[in-house]
Amino acid sequence: MEDEMAESRPLYIGPRLRRLRRELGLTQQAMADDLEISPSYVALLERNQRPVTADMLLRLARTYRLDMAQIAGDDGADYARRVSDVLRDPLFADIDLPSLEIADLAMSFPGVSEALLRLHGAYTRESQALAEQRASGPAAEENEPVREAQRFLGASRNYFHAIDLRAEELSGEIERSGGAAAWLGARGVRLRFLPPDVMVDSLRRFDRHNQQLLIDDTLSASSRAFQIATHIAHTAMRADIVAVVRAAAFAQPITATLVRRALAGYAAAAIVMPYGKFAQAAGARGYDIEALCGLFGTSFEQVAHRLTTLHRPGEERVPFFFLRVDEAGNVSKRLDGAGFPFAAHGGGCPLWSVHQVFRSPGEVRTQWLELPDGQRFFSIARTVVSGEGRHGRTKVTRAVALACAAEEAAKLVYVSGREAENAAVTPIGVTCRLCQRADCAARSVPPIGRDVLADDYRRAAQPYSFAES
Repeated sequence: MEDEMAESRPLYIGPRLRRLRRELGLTQQAMADDLEISPSYVALLERNQRPVTADMLLRLARTYRLDMAQIAGDDGADYARRVSDVLRDPLFADIDLPSLEIADLAMSFPGVSEALLRLHGAYTRESQALAEQRASGPAAEENEPVREAQRFLGASRNYFHAIDLRAEELSGEIERSGGAAAWLGARGVRLRFLPPDVMVDSLRRFDRHNQQLLIDDTLSASSRAFQIATHIAHTAMRADIVAVVRAAAFAQPITATLVRRALAGYAAAAIVMPYGKFAQAAGARGYDIEALCGLFGTSFEQVAHRLTTLHRPGEERVPFFFLRVDEAGNVSKRLDGAGFPFAAHGGGCPLWSVHQVFRSPGEVRTQWLELPDGQRFFSIARTVVSGEGRHGRTKVTRAVALACAAEEAAKLVYVSGREAENAAVTPIGVTCRLCQRADCAARSVPPIGRDVLADDYRRAAQPYSFAES
């Protein structure tokens, strides 16, 4: 009898259906068209105001090529349990919360339940991070997923031999097929360029139901090509990427996700700029970034990023370090192929021109750098802009820099032989906390291990004067 009652109980999958639609990048109208129902019915299903029927489950599974188990779970009971767990937090101890009200909230208002779960999850994570930071300082960041992913890429010098070789093969196949559209077409995938309002805030979306790769038609030519190549990397090179990620055995699943995404981007760049052709062109053109942009139909940042990967055994080129920062000094990407000692904690040195190019957008700035230990590097920096293409889209300006060892700089078109011998060098530090240059007027904080001199009668030109060690 109980089994019969369970089988006849209405099934509500509102939150799960909403997540599925968002993952597919669909509007309610688009999903309604796919399922041959009305948009209002999709909205009712998502709000748990209608149960899902057996026929609707079959339509969802067939249309989006999903396993029935992925969509047939009982979200209402799961939400009720999760919300109940959250509301047992001591933070809510003085509030009377009957179990019936919690069940009603989860069933009748799944959107509110999801918002509550997200807020409590964010609150819990931030509380834990703050506690760990206070307990162990910067060392607590060592297991943070982004940091772990960066360490992995750095240890590999941002070069992955198997992925690069496979990407070069794919690039040749695509070229022989007559281009990416023809290559995809031969595999049953249609390439379409659609306006942003149809793309639902996506630059790239794969419509599994209709086997279509959809690209925002306002993207630049270089961004279009890169997004298409990224899809090819995620599909045709999935096994190669997964093999690298599994071999690394990361401590956290989030790290694996970040690295998988980074490797897909790496593979996309290798498809658009295949190693052999790109390395040869880079050497022949003196690593002229703008000239390489024209040759391969790519952006300044894409070329700069690719230049950090040229470490194929027997075909090595100049090793570069790559950095991308915003106007507030936040580092959003760094890739090390040149042994540059970038600080793991704290801000960078303000004397490095990568922080100054925002004053001259689009202009390439070069600079000779010397670290406190005497190491010298040559730097190329310029601003790059994302979000261009149409009115109303938020544009973000960042700065990217490439740095190579000073002894390699003569191979670059940016350096003349005479300049390499008599270059004016800018002394910089890794970060103020680790830089012992006492005479730096740009210093923001004292270095670790130095005592600030107490002197009420003299003001030095530098922000701090230090007692003798």
